[in-house]
Amino acid sequence: MHDLFSILTSPMLGTPTWLWLSFFVIVIALLVFDLGVLHRDQHEIEMRESLLLYSGYFSVGVLFGVWVWYELGAQSALEFYTGFLVEQSLSMDNVFVMAMIFGFFDIPRRYQHRVLFWGILGVIVLRALMIGLGTALVQRFEWMLYLFGAFLLFSGVKMLFSHPEQHPDLAQNPLLRFIRRHFRITDSLYDGHFFVRLQPPGQPHPLLYATPLFLALVLIELADLVFAVDSVPAVFAITQDPFIVYTSNIFAILGLRSLYFALAALMHRFIYLKYALALVLVFIGGKIFLHGLIGKIPALLSLGVTFGLLVGGVLLSLLKTREQDQESKP
Repeated sequence: MHDLFSILTSPMLGTPTWLWLSFFVIVIALLVFDLGVLHRDQHEIEMRESLLLYSGYFSVGVLFGVWVWYELGAQSALEFYTGFLVEQSLSMDNVFVMAMIFGFFDIPRRYQHRVLFWGILGVIVLRALMIGLGTALVQRFEWMLYLFGAFLLFSGVKMLFSHPEQHPDLAQNPLLRFIRRHFRITDSLYDGHFFVRLQPPGQPHPLLYATPLFLALVLIELADLVFAVDSVPAVFAITQDPFIVYTSNIFAILGLRSLYFALAALMHRFIYLKYALALVLVFIGGKIFLHGLIGKIPALLSLGVTFGLLVGGVLLSLLKTREQDQESKP
C-alpha cells in the first residue's frame, strides 16, 4: 500500500501521477458514456442535441478547471482556462475542413458522429506526442519558446491579411492517393463500418476492404494534425506545464467535436472570427517577447484579453450578418 501511494504521489512531468490518472479516467468515462449510452444507435445529430452535448463537455471542462484551482492553485487554473478557450477558438476553422471532407465522401449525417468520436482517440495520442516533444524542446532549449512566439506572430499577421482561399482539391491529396493505390477501398459505406470483408469474384476467401468512412477518418486526423501546429505552440506560449497544456487541449477538442453539428450550419455567420483569432495569435506570441521587457503578464489579464477579442469577433460577426440578412429581404 505504501508503494502504491508513493507511485501515485510521485511527479510525472511535474504533476502528481494520480492527477494524470484521474484526468484519463474522466476522459475515458466521458467517451464510454457518449458512445455506449447516448449514441448506441447511429442517428442524425440535430442542432439541439449538438448544443446539449457541447454544454455537457464544456461544463466538465470548467469543473476540471475548478479542480485544478483547488489542487494546483489559481495560476494553473487561469492558465488552464486560457488554454481551453484558445484551443477551442483556434480549432473552429477545423469545422470547415471536417464539413468539406464529409461532403467530399458523401458521408450521411447519421455516420458523422461515429467518425468524429473515433477520431478523438487519434487526437489523444497525437496531441500527447506533440506536447511531449514540445515540452522536451522547451526544457532543453529555452530559445524554442521565442521561436514559438515568432511563429505565432507570423501566423497571426498572415491570417489578418490573408484572402479567402479556395477549397483544396481533396482528390489530389497525397495521403488519400497513397491509400487508394495501396489498399482495397469500397464504393459503399456498408452501414457505417470502417472495414468490411468481401469476397471478390475469383477469390477463394473474403478480403478486407476499407470503406469511405475510414478515408474520411484518416483525412480528419490529418487535418487535426495540421491545425495542431498552430494551437499547441499557442498554449505553450501561455504555460509550459505539460499537464495544463495537454488537459486543456483534450477538453477543448472533446467539446468542439460535439459542437460540430451546430457549428457546421452557423459558421458562415462568423465572418470576423478569423480576424479575432489572428489578434489572439498576435497577442499570445507578443507575450513571449514582452516577458523579457516588462515581466510576465498576469494570467487573469491574458484570459480577459483573449476572451474579449473572441467575444468581440463573434458579436460583431453576428451583428453584421444580421444586417446583411435584413438588407437582402424584399
